[in-house]
Amino acid sequence: MPRQISYRWRLRMLMAARGMFTVAELMPHLTERGITLSASQVHRLVSGTPERLSLPVLATLCDILDCTPTDLIATSAQNLPARRTAGEEAPINLAARRPTRVRLTPEG
Repeated sequence: MPRQISYRWRLRMLMAARGMFTVAELMPHLTERGITLSASQVHRLVSGTPERLSLPVLATLCDILDCTPTDLIATSAQNLPARRTAGEEAPINLAARRPTRVRLTPEG
């Protein structure tokens, strides 16, 4: 059965829980641990959900916030309803597809 996987990026929430509310407060912590990111890159990490994230950055964020990757990334999965494939068609109701016959009668 197909499954849909989703995740929530919780960096902003964890930062707030540790008293950090701006990108400027996070940047020195990253720099002192050897991660050099621009202010706009850090802003995108904080304000959005990253599609890609390097393991060194993830490990550093976990160290700064004293958390685990599971705390930063909340995942969930759910089963999707099965879809019919091309070979699994429903039975065809021919009566609904065929037009009705017309009887022609002479005028008169």
